[in-house]
Amino acid sequence: MSLRINDIAPDFTAETTQGSLSFHDWIGDGWAVLFSHPKNFTPVCTTELGAMAGLQGEFARRGVKIIGISVDPVESHAQWKNDIKTATGFEVDYPLIGDKDLKIAKLYDMLPAGAGETSEGRTPADNATVRSVYIIGPDKKIKLILTYPMTTGRNFNEILRAIDSIQLTAKHQVATPANWQQGDDVIITAAVSNEDAIQRFGSFDTVLPYLRKTKQPAG
Repeated sequence: MSLRINDIAPDFTAETTQGSLSFHDWIGDGWAVLFSHPKNFTPVCTTELGAMAGLQGEFARRGVKIIGISVDPVESHAQWKNDIKTATGFEVDYPLIGDKDLKIAKLYDMLPAGAGETSEGRTPADNATVRSVYIIGPDKKIKLILTYPMTTGRNFNEILRAIDSIQLTAKHQVATPANWQQGDDVIITAAVSNEDAIQRFGSFDTVLPYLRKTKQPAG
C-alpha cells in the first residue's frame, strides 16, 4: 500500500553504523529525516551523504535527526564513509541503515514486493526508486515525501526550507507561499476569520478574497 502524507511512518528495527535501533524509539519526541540510496559507492549519493553531514548542525538546530539508508550491508558502509569524507570533506556521524534484505525499502514502498530478498547482485538501476526523502514529525506521521531520479542530486537546503515551513505552520494557522524563505510574509489560512486574524497577527493584506498575507509570526 502506498505511503501518503499524514500516514504513520512505518516502524522497523534495523542494523545501522551506530548499532541496532528501533526507528520510532530513535525518533523520540522530535523530528526526523530519513533519506534513501540505491547503492553504496555511487557518485551522486556520495555527494549527498557528505552534503547532509555538512548540514547536520542546521538540522539539529531545528530539532531534527537525520538517518540514511542504503540497500547494502552495514559492513560496506564504513568504507563508503571514508570515500564520502575524501570526496566532500565531511565526516558522516549520523546513522546509516543497512537494508541488505530490502525489507525497509519495501516497507516504505520504494521497491515492489517482488524485488527479492537480498541486495546481492542488484545494480543501482535495479534500485533506482530507492531515492526518497521523508520528513517525519514528532507524532510519527509523514509530513513530506520527495523522490529524485538517480542523476539529480538532492537539494538539502530545500529540505531545510520545507522543515522551516512545516514547523512554522504546525504552530500557527498559516501557510507559506511559493519560494517562501524564513522571514517572508505568510498566508493566513481560510479557517481564520478576518476578525481573528487581526487579533492574532495585528494586520494583514487582502490580495484576493481567498488570499490574505501577513508578517511571519514569531516563535
